[in-house]
Amino acid sequence: MARVETSSSRPYHLIIFGASGFTGQFVVEEAARVASEGPNGNLKWAVAGRSKQKLEKVLEQAAAELSKPELRSVDVIVADVGEPGSLAAMCKQAVIVLNCVGPYRFFGEQMVKACVENGAHHIDISGEPQFLEGMQLNYDSQAAEQGVYVIGSCGFDSIPADMGVLFTRDQFKGTLTAVESFLTFGTGEDGGCLHDGTWQSAVHSFSVGHELQTLRRKFNYKPLPTVGSKIKRRGNLFFSNEVQQYSVPFLGSDPSVVKRTQRFLLEEHHAKPVQYGAYVGIGGIGNVLKLLFGGLIFWLFVKFSFGRKLLLKHPEFFSFGVFSMDGPTRKQMKDSTFQFEFFGEGYTEGQDPSQGKPNGKIRTLVKGPECAYVATPIAMVQSALTMLNEPTALPKKGGVYTPAALFAKTTLTDRLHKHGIEFTVL
Repeated sequence: MARVETSSSRPYHLIIFGASGFTGQFVVEEAARVASEGPNGNLKWAVAGRSKQKLEKVLEQAAAELSKPELRSVDVIVADVGEPGSLAAMCKQAVIVLNCVGPYRFFGEQMVKACVENGAHHIDISGEPQFLEGMQLNYDSQAAEQGVYVIGSCGFDSIPADMGVLFTRDQFKGTLTAVESFLTFGTGEDGGCLHDGTWQSAVHSFSVGHELQTLRRKFNYKPLPTVGSKIKRRGNLFFSNEVQQYSVPFLGSDPSVVKRTQRFLLEEHHAKPVQYGAYVGIGGIGNVLKLLFGGLIFWLFVKFSFGRKLLLKHPEFFSFGVFSMDGPTRKQMKDSTFQFEFFGEGYTEGQDPSQGKPNGKIRTLVKGPECAYVATPIAMVQSALTMLNEPTALPKKGGVYTPAALFAKTTLTDRLHKHGIEFTVL
C-alpha cells in the first residue's frame, strides 16, 4: 500500500517542482484552490524550483489572483535538476512530487531517479512517449522495490483519453472491444494559443521518433490479443462524420498510454484489452491547408539541428500562432474548451466475444476547460489528492504506471467530474 502520511521527516503531502514555470504557476493556483480536499481537510504543500525569488513571486501572484493572502507563507524549497543533492533533499521531504519541469526528455529522468531513490511518489504531465516508456523500462523494478509510484502523463496528456477509455468500458453493458476518440477544441472571440514549452517538447520528441521503436523492442512484448473485429485505421487526413470536421490521427502520447494501460489490465486483472484509435478534428479546408504546409515544414526542419533551432526560436511563425513564447492570456484560457467524443463497440451481455461481429455500440463524452493550463492542473492535482485520500484503492505494489492503470479502482473520474472535467454517456 502507498505511503501517504506526512511525518516530521517528510512534512509535505505535495511539493510542486517547477512551480515558477508557465504551467507550474497554474498548478500552484489549483493546489491552493483545493487544499481543503487534502487528508483530514488539510493539504500540506510547498513549492520548489531553482530561484527562490521567482517562487516567491508566483506565490504572491497566486495570493492576489485567488484573494488568499495566506499563500505568501507557503514554504519555498530551492532545488535544481542540475544538482542531484538538492533534488534528493527535496524528495525526502515530500510524499508526492508534482514535476512540472519539461521538456521531460531532458529534465525528467533526474527527477524520477531522485524520487525513486528517496521514497517520494512522482507525478508528471509529460506527453512524450519516449520519456514515458523509457521511465517504465528503466525504473519500474526499482520503483516496485521502493514502494514508490511513478505516474506519467497526468495532465491533458493523457488523463482524458486514458480515463475516458476506462469510463467507456465501465459504462458498456457487455465486453467493449474497440474505441475511437475524436478530440475538438473551442475558443472564444480572442482565440487561443499554447505556451512554447509544449512546442519545445514536440520538437524534441519528434526529432527522436525513430528511437521509440528501438526502445519498444527492449520490452519484448507479445502483441495484445484482438477481441472482436480488428479496428480499422483511418487515413492521415479524412472528413469525420462523427465531429463534422476534417480530422487527422492524434500524434500525442494518448495511443501509447492507452495501450500500456490495456496491457496492464490484461496482465494484472485478466481484462480483455480494448483496441484504440485517436483522432483530432482540425476544422475546415483552410486549416487543412495550414496543417499540410506547416506539417511539411515541421517534418523537414525537425530532422536537422539547424532546422530545430529555427523551429524553437520562432514557434509562433512556424505554428501559425498556435504556440507563442508568451502563452495564452487568462481571458483566452477562460474562454477555451476541449471535448473528447468516444465511439465504442463491443458485445452486449450474453454475447460470446469469440463469435461473430460486435453487436453493441456506446458513445461517451469527456469535456472540460482550456486543456493545457486549466484542465492539466486540475488533472494533476486531483491525481495527487486521489493517491493521498484513497491509498487502499491503488495497486498493492509500486512501479511505473499509466493513469488508468493506477487509478482504475479509485474515484478519480468522479473527482475530475466535480472539478469541471466531465465524463458522461451520450
